This record gives sequence, C-alpha cells and structure tokens, in this order.
Amino acid sequence: KKREKITDSVSIESFPFPSAPSVTPAAAQPPEAKGRKGRRSSGMSQGEMDAYRGVIRENIGYDDFVRERPYDAGQLDEMVELMVEAVCSKKKNLRVAGNDFPQAVVKSRLLKLDSEHIRFVFDCLRENTTQVRNMKQYLLAVLYNAPATIENHYAAQVNHDLYGGEAA
Repeated sequence: KKREKITDSVSIESFPFPSAPSVTPAAAQPPEAKGRKGRRSSGMSQGEMDAYRGVIRENIGYDDFVRERPYDAGQLDEMVELMVEAVCSKKKNLRVAGNDFPQAVVKSRLLKLDSEHIRFVFDCLRENTTQVRNMKQYLLAVLYNAPATIENHYAAQVNHDLYGGEAA
C-alpha cells in the first residue's frame, strides 16, 4: 500500500515548464514535435491557444499596459505566455505554490485576472528581495493568488504607511 501511495503521488506532475527561451507572441511558431510521442504539452491546437492569448490580453488590458509601461512589455509577455500554458494545459491537476489544484480551477482564476491584478503582480515582483529559483512557478503562484490577496496586501501597505512611523 505504501508503494502504491508513493507511486500515485509521483504521477501528479507539477506545471510543465519548457526550458526554451521566450518568444514574442507575434513571432510565435507552433513548437516542433518534441517530448513524449511528439505531443505538445498543452494538447491544444495553436488556434485555441491564440484565442486564449487574445482573451487574456483583453482581460488584463495588455495594450494599455504596454503603452503606459513599454519597458515592462517583455515581462508582461512572459506572464501572458505562462497564463496561456496553464489555461490550455490538458493535465488533470496543476501544481501552484506546492499544492495541486484542478486545472479547471487554475484556468478559471487566471481568466478572471484584470489590469489591477497585473499591476499588483508587478508590485510584488518589485518588492521581492529573495532569490527565486523557479521563476515560472513563482509567477504562476503570484498570478493565481492575486485575486485572493490583492485587497489585504494594499490594506496592509496603507496601515504600514499611516501608522508604521508612530511607534517610535
């Protein structure tokens, strides 16, 4: 029984992150057949992935963000591609922050992100001073958790700014 349990836990893979360099969406080409039996990790057609990419960009106000902050466009492109990978994944479960969630739950949460969530993620990245070993996993966790943590994060910042200096 113990061996079966170990085998079962090993079969749940974490989120797939190819090690290929990022490509700008305009120049994106369908990947060559690699990996197991020549399948792409997402299992979706390029057309479906492009459609989700468009939805995500619209939801997060991609064009406005890039106009306001052109120096952050590369980072935003990476986030969009990460969201597309997660949303289009055919895996039953995706690992986010060390926990396995049904892919449908991750997809739903990522498709609800808006421009304020993206600004929040950029703020979190800017404030982080610790070394991040797996940036894709870290970004996925921050993006996934953004809707659940954004209000408390900003409330804590306001409390710190208003009342933090009076303790001395």
